[in-house]
Formats: sequence, structure tokens, C-alpha cells
Amino acid sequence: MAVAFGNNGLPALRVKGRQLARVVVIASALLAGQAAALAPEHEARRLMLAIEESVAAESWGEASEYLNRLQLLDAEKPEDYNYYRGRVMLQSNHLNEAQAALEAYVAEAGAEGSHYQNALKLITGIERARKEKALVTQAGDDTKIAVIEPAGDERTASLRKLYLADSDNEALVMHLNSLLGGAGWRQDQAVVRLDRPADVEYRLSSSDNAVAIQEIRRNSSGSVTRKTVQVPVFGVNPQVEWGCESAVATCWVYDPRDGSRLLQLAPNRNQVEEIAQTLGKLIRNLQTPSGS
Repeated sequence: MAVAFGNNGLPALRVKGRQLARVVVIASALLAGQAAALAPEHEARRLMLAIEESVAAESWGEASEYLNRLQLLDAEKPEDYNYYRGRVMLQSNHLNEAQAALEAYVAEAGAEGSHYQNALKLITGIERARKEKALVTQAGDDTKIAVIEPAGDERTASLRKLYLADSDNEALVMHLNSLLGGAGWRQDQAVVRLDRPADVEYRLSSSDNAVAIQEIRRNSSGSVTRKTVQVPVFGVNPQVEWGCESAVATCWVYDPRDGSRLLQLAPNRNQVEEIAQTLGKLIRNLQTPSGS
């Protein structure tokens, strides 16, 4: 069998050679880019400047993108980071996250911070916005008050059997106290010892027209302070809001009267959601005594 040697294969070889050379050039460029990348502390400062410029130009989407990149960066965050995060969260109407970030800025920067006064004003504005939202809901949003969670009555009946309670409301109170007993907030989240009480705990009881919430706080010296808040149930929305703030390792249940913080709890989203839903169910039952 004869074998022919010719130039037919050379064009293909030249194409493959050019492709290989292009891959080498691209790879070299990428490696050079990585080598020339800014050190984390300088990259953090660069991103912070980009955030400031974006906020000044009211380019909120761009500012949010830079904030996310800065949050993921393994470097110490600039002092103004939480202030600008608060502004961006507020612009997106994420009131909980905005307040948490602004409070973190005030705590870190103190009165000497360049945005201290404005941060305080923004926090006050958030509180007012929450209160206005709660008032509008109470006055005009009857549909929310009428909402019953799916299978809610069946679940309450199960709780009544579980706790051997004489009424639905008694079962809900007992279940709430059981949940609250495991949701206490601790300053040190790294080590949780079950033989030591949490730094902030709550006990709950109810009457015909109010829910009484006792807060128990322990300080580092071991002293304990107790205070009780009465939450009247009539005229409030039983859809109780809640939220978690990773920056301060805290979840909150909000007061249905004005949207202010009511319960400070451990950062367990599922647990806090159940507490908020159960509290809402109790409020709704107390609003309609026939359901108790």
C-alpha cells in the first residue's frame, strides 16, 4: 500500500497552532491579571469608593453590587461600610436590614463618625416608617386580619392534645413559652451551654384582651432585670412580622402595634418564624373569643 506525503495537512496544523497560541496568550493574560490584583485591604478601599460614588449618583443597583462584593471580601471593612449598606437597604425598603446596618455604624464609628448625625436621623426615619406602616395596616387592611394560616385550626388542636391544655389559647401560650425557652439570645453565640441561662429570655401569658410579655435580662456581672410589656390585642394586626440580622447575630419579632422591636432572639430563622406565627395565632384567637 502506497503512502503519499504531501502538503494537504499543513493548513489544519497551522490553524491548530494559532488556536494553541491564542489559548496561551489568554492564559498568560489571566495569570498576569491575578498577579496584578490589588491586595484585599486596597481592594476593600477601592470598592468602598465605588460604593460612595454610586450612592452619590443614586445608582442603587450598582451600589448594591459593590456592597455584595465588599461583603464577600476577606478583609477588614472600612468604617463607612455599614452606613452605606444601611442607605442601600433603606432605598430597597428593607427596613430591618437598614436599621441593623445603621446601628452597627453608630456603634463602631461613635459620635466622631463622619456620618454619625445622618445615621441617627435615618434610624429615626425608619422607626417612623414602621409606625406609619403599622397604623395603615390596622386602619385599612382588614383582609390581613381575616387571614387564617392553612391547617391552623388542626395544628392548634394538636398542640392542645400535646400540652393537655383546657383551651386553644392555653395551648398556644404553653407552646410559645416552650419555643421561647429554646430561643434565648446570648452575647456569645460561639459556645452555648444549656446549663447556663441565656442573656435575654422571655415568658409570656395572656388575658382576655392582652398578651403580657416578661423580659428577663442578665448582664455580665450576673444581675438580672425584669420588665413586663402588655400588648393589647384589639386593633392590631395578628400577622406578626419577624426578621433576622446576621450582622449582629440576632433575630427579632416585631411589635404588631407599631413595628418596633419586641423580642430579641437567637439567630434561628425557623424557630423565630414559628414563634411569630404562634404569637399571631394567639392574638387572632383573643380577638375572636369564640375561637378559644
